[in-house]
Amino acid sequence: MDVLLVGAGPANLACALHLTNLLSSHNEKAKQTGAKPLDEISIAVIEKAAEIGAHQLSGAVLDPVSLRELIPDFEAEGAPLEAPVGSEKVYFLTETRRFSLPIPPPLHNHGNYVVSLNKLVRWLGEKCEAAGVNIFPEFPGAEMLYEGDNNRVTGVRTGDKGVDKNGMPKPNFEPGVDILAKVTVLGEGVRGSLTKQMVRRLNLDSDSDPQVYSVGIKELWEMPDDRFPAGSVIHTLGWPLDPHTFGGSWVYGMRDRIIDLGLVVGLDYRDPSIDPHHEFQRFKTHPEIKRLLEGGKMVRYGAKAMPVGGWYTLPKLTYDGVMIIGDSAAMLNGERLKGIHLAIKAGMLAAETILDALIAGDFSKWKLCDFDAKIRKSYIGSELYKSRNFHQSFDRGRTWGIVLNGISTLTGGRLPKRLPIKAGPEHMQKVTERPGGLDGNRYVDLRYDDKLTFAKLTDVYYSSTEHDEDQPVHLKVADTNICVDRCTREYGNPCQNFCPANVYEMVEEKEGNRRLQINFSNCVHCKTCDIMDPYQIIDWVPPEGGGGPNYRNM
Repeated sequence: MDVLLVGAGPANLACALHLTNLLSSHNEKAKQTGAKPLDEISIAVIEKAAEIGAHQLSGAVLDPVSLRELIPDFEAEGAPLEAPVGSEKVYFLTETRRFSLPIPPPLHNHGNYVVSLNKLVRWLGEKCEAAGVNIFPEFPGAEMLYEGDNNRVTGVRTGDKGVDKNGMPKPNFEPGVDILAKVTVLGEGVRGSLTKQMVRRLNLDSDSDPQVYSVGIKELWEMPDDRFPAGSVIHTLGWPLDPHTFGGSWVYGMRDRIIDLGLVVGLDYRDPSIDPHHEFQRFKTHPEIKRLLEGGKMVRYGAKAMPVGGWYTLPKLTYDGVMIIGDSAAMLNGERLKGIHLAIKAGMLAAETILDALIAGDFSKWKLCDFDAKIRKSYIGSELYKSRNFHQSFDRGRTWGIVLNGISTLTGGRLPKRLPIKAGPEHMQKVTERPGGLDGNRYVDLRYDDKLTFAKLTDVYYSSTEHDEDQPVHLKVADTNICVDRCTREYGNPCQNFCPANVYEMVEEKEGNRRLQINFSNCVHCKTCDIMDPYQIIDWVPPEGGGGPNYRNM
């Protein structure tokens, strides 16, 4: 291929669509001027999900600025928008009460749209295919391909299919293929497995702060009436999260009487007993939320990590033959709770850079680094720079974070100066460091009734997650002895808590021995384990193509 895009998210699909438009315009102009056209440029997108959009999950409220640049008449073109934002509210929650707060300027959503990212990505995928882009679902990228002493990226090797749990070929075995390209674009989402490998190998984060993340837990509820109109928006902070845990909730009104609600928990919390899924279930028991959901029915579930470190955590975005965009590059504005518009814009700027490289026949980092400059000069750069200390402000707790972000808003982002940040797992306290050890009674008052609150396995069912169980485990634990011994003593095995899909279990065996059981077929591909493991010995790699959740309308 000339151009290979790994991951069919909004960034890469926008890149592919914009590039086809740019090529068409370039060739038309070349005909008029007698210049040499760029004929037969092949563009391919590979995606690990069974279908385009199946692994896409977000809140989401969309700032349409970049979508309007990409497709000026997107409303008339049938973009799957739920509704323009109407009523907006921000609450501070205690366990039994809620207090209305003024809406912070970054959360003013007038002119924005409530959307389903799954629907939006499916629609963009259709636009790409109609424009001649080759899209290949069920093809996860398994390994980067390099060439020469300078490690120039030449493409991607896809994963094998039809391998049993012992690593042996089954009758339906299909080996992975090497896809070579002049330019490879990594837009594989948060904590992308190829991006992680490459950034480490090429030292692309040498001038960056550590990446930090949050995880979002989400459900869709079908309601019997129009009590929460489409376009209604609520954001909350406070309960059920403790003052030292970053996060908050959202409630969005979608069409067809669907309520989209979820909870974001910062993956830099201190208490190893915190369970984001349980925190979300507790959130729904708040009188305000319980009353809102009364008589409704939960119909979908999902979970996904998101990059929240912002400006100072962006790695170098280009190298010889490769570019990084979207969530893979941490392009999310945590202060606005938005990243889709930045991903789309990044895809468009990547396409413009690729066109220039194709014209010049130069795919070196010296040519592709124009993309880094374009990002910094665009509203991606201005947005992320203005909110560069947002997550960092909360490192000392909620109150301090609110104060510092108030100062930032009043000064237009000029103050405070650069704040330090460290990787999320480094915040986790050992049992011996916490007063009273583990908070073993944190969730004792929560009983799942399967009407309002649901156990993890019940929720996983509503994510439509499927994996062939006769395949290699795609959650690689470097040393399970650490899990059984050291992690039990030091942290109480937090993997059992932070995973929102009940993948990790410490199982008691005969004579008091314990072992780690990995229920990989439950995995919803949120990447929380890869991020939050205190020893960084869990490595999430793509399973066989097509496995994972099916986030319909999420």
